[in-house]
Amino acid sequence: MRLIAVHLPDRIVTDIQALVEQGLYPNRSEAIRIAIRDLLKRELWDQNMGKKERMSEVVG
Repeated sequence: MRLIAVHLPDRIVTDIQALVEQGLYPNRSEAIRIAIRDLLKRELWDQNMGKKERMSEVVG
């Protein structure tokens, strides 16, 4: 894994910490990793999957 530095507004850090304190995530880093993964899945990976499926329909 690579380490990156990110500046976040206090409100977001507070809300992420609240999720950790509720036991939903083991720590803030994991909560942020999951949020980024879900964003990429929704915005990028799922779209690319759809393109690959459409291409295989055209080619196949």
